[in-house]
Amino acid sequence: MTSPILSQPGAVEADGPDTGVAAHYGDPYAEQRFLALSLGVVDRSHRSVLRISGPDRLSWLHSLTTQHLEQLKPGESAEALVLSPQGHVEHHLTLTDDGTATWVHVEPGTAPGLLDFLASMKFMLRVEVEDVTAEFAVLTLQGQACPADLDAGAVAQIRAADGTDLIVARSGLQEAVTAILAAGGGLAGMWAYEALRIAAGRPRYGLDTDHRTLPHEVGWIDTAVHLNKGCYRGQETVARVHNVGRPPRRLVRLHLDGSADRLPGHDGQVQLDDAAIGFVGSAGRHYELGPIALALVKRTVPVEATLTADGIAASQEVIVSPDAGANVQITLRRPRGDLIGRPRE
Repeated sequence: MTSPILSQPGAVEADGPDTGVAAHYGDPYAEQRFLALSLGVVDRSHRSVLRISGPDRLSWLHSLTTQHLEQLKPGESAEALVLSPQGHVEHHLTLTDDGTATWVHVEPGTAPGLLDFLASMKFMLRVEVEDVTAEFAVLTLQGQACPADLDAGAVAQIRAADGTDLIVARSGLQEAVTAILAAGGGLAGMWAYEALRIAAGRPRYGLDTDHRTLPHEVGWIDTAVHLNKGCYRGQETVARVHNVGRPPRRLVRLHLDGSADRLPGHDGQVQLDDAAIGFVGSAGRHYELGPIALALVKRTVPVEATLTADGIAASQEVIVSPDAGANVQITLRRPRGDLIGRPRE
């Protein structure tokens, strides 16, 4: 589904999972500064959108996901995971409830699988699940100057880790962007958005994860998992890792050799002394940090070790501690606020 925002001057379409929206509008570094320091709007209309209605919707979602949702108040937002019976991540959901329905957006192309799973779990409950991607789209507002009341005609707002996601009618996508630009915003493409996300150490499902990923490995245990709620599929694995074990891998941020004329490819091999110890997820060029990437590596890899990522030398920065799990309280290490668009504390 190609976005009408690609008709904007200078727009260059992204590829891979972001096909259909803009990679950039001519100056990716200036676009990053908009997102970090001012007000930027990112066209993420390629993401899939679900609408879940019915009086049992929140208690039902509460029972199926990792998040405590049964008492979610109208306007509140959350992240949640759907896990396999073995505790591996199958879906990452960003959501809000408006008092009548729960709005969910997920990675492009993943809605059919999620819809099939949810439909199989309805039983006799009063819930209705719809894939409304053809009717609704996601725009993301980000930046220090992002106003709290700029809704641009949104039917729902989701307060996300990296800004505010607006769910807008797809037929009004161009009008919504025009309203944001009139309020002083600037257009930013996926290259800019992804570079800031990587710098902030936030994983993306399907890029920085694989079929074996556990929530502890990528830091979702802090943002998308409620550790004091009842049983859900995969909960036993989450509890076991948290209380008595440690996950086999950990998410790291790689600072890549800037002399290389390329970025490591997705799923590129990460090596230590010629031995494979993980894979590259996302990679990008940050306007201050230079070339960076996220990678999943073996937990036992020394944190000070220099690695190679798809043949490119890289130093690692800890995001998820090797001590994650085993009931250890972990504070994720983030870069300074001025590098990711947050005020310095």
